[in-house]
Amino acid sequence: MVNQSQLDFSPDAQPALNSLQGQLKRVIQLSIPAILAEISSMAMQYIDAAMVGSLGANASAAIGLVSTSTWLMGGLCISLATGFSVQVAHLIGAGRQEDAKDVVRQALLAALAFGLLLAATGATISARLPVWLGGDGAIRSDSSRYFLIYACALPAVQIRQLSGSMLQCSGNMRTPSLLNALMCLEDVVFNSLLIFPGFTIPLLNLPVPGAGMGVAGAALGTAISEYLTAALMLFSVCIRSPKLRLTAGGKWRLTRKCLGTAAHIAIPMAFEHTVLCGAQIASTRIVAPLGNVSIAANSLAVTAESLCYLPGYGIAAAATTLVGQSLGARRKDLARRFARLSVLLAVILMSVMAVLMFLLAPFVFRLLTPDAAVQALGVQVLRIEAFAEPLYAVSIAAAGALRGAGDTLVPSLMNLASMWGVRITAAALLAPRIGLVGVWIAMCVELCVRGLLFLIRLLRGRWLDRGFSV
Repeated sequence: MVNQSQLDFSPDAQPALNSLQGQLKRVIQLSIPAILAEISSMAMQYIDAAMVGSLGANASAAIGLVSTSTWLMGGLCISLATGFSVQVAHLIGAGRQEDAKDVVRQALLAALAFGLLLAATGATISARLPVWLGGDGAIRSDSSRYFLIYACALPAVQIRQLSGSMLQCSGNMRTPSLLNALMCLEDVVFNSLLIFPGFTIPLLNLPVPGAGMGVAGAALGTAISEYLTAALMLFSVCIRSPKLRLTAGGKWRLTRKCLGTAAHIAIPMAFEHTVLCGAQIASTRIVAPLGNVSIAANSLAVTAESLCYLPGYGIAAAATTLVGQSLGARRKDLARRFARLSVLLAVILMSVMAVLMFLLAPFVFRLLTPDAAVQALGVQVLRIEAFAEPLYAVSIAAAGALRGAGDTLVPSLMNLASMWGVRITAAALLAPRIGLVGVWIAMCVELCVRGLLFLIRLLRGRWLDRGFSV
């Protein structure tokens, strides 16, 4: 019995698999759980932002100052996870489950080592990072503590990302979605206990003591949630997954082919994340001199914008699985159609979300912060970004499809050209003249350019021959 989230390449399944209706159904089946996982991830960002935002603009600015650096670390974790999980998708598509399990074993060893290395690096630079980013003296201490605690959670972040990606590429989107939703609930509980000195449970009128740690409490609450969820994800892969569960007698030895293929996929992705987050850090340097209100508004607007691109990243995860398994089964025609359907669906959903974001921006910012100045500026820049969302959707979904084919080098170069050639250059020119609005105009233009580049890459179809052999 084939799970409804998995591709069935048997002869009996070919009519449904080859029809447009059947293909769209597959995309939607895999996208919905992935979108729900993205929603839970976004909810955690909103929870942290809203809870910390209630402490004032300085608290929001403290997290906003190092947010791009945390994204960089998280992006490197995703890169390593993708390098191994795409191999799993191809091997499962080719019907080689035992080989897929060997990849899982090697991936776990590599992930543990890499996560510890990232944690050590983050802890080492945490004290100086806010200074390097040009943060105001009033927020440096909180920023440093926040980043240090986050860095200590990176081994769990890496294992969670790897395990979730493995489950997704095996066709199981439901389990990662449920566990990410659970992590969201855990984050609410731990943040409530750690950020504030105490609170009262609504309806029950029951007072609950808290640690009163402020910004550091938000980081610690998230870190605890990451470790708990990573343990559950790991259990789901190694024990419960029908496709991937590990049994005695498997090979734990690292092989040159597996590591080489992972490097072929992951290194360009890591470069891409470094380029993107390096550009975000440069953008933070551009925003920092504009003052704490601009830093807070910028950080919260980025969080609010995630409402729009949640569907895109969920569909991208589905596209990676569908394209990877199709190519593993030697069905290039199917891989191409899944890629194009995924992009089309992402554009439709993100366009709808862009309209909602434009209309609901004032309400969203009232939820995130009580500071009127931050609200007014945040609404203004968020509405600018709404116009870029359709083409941003193209770049997100197309990147997911290209990853499924193992094509990561050219997309990373396109991101390099787009981010540094358009966004940072334009932002540096506009920020001194029109402030944060100029930074977000630059961002809007850059996302449109990026979307066009990815659309051209996808339609040309050369990526279908850029993958690796299984």
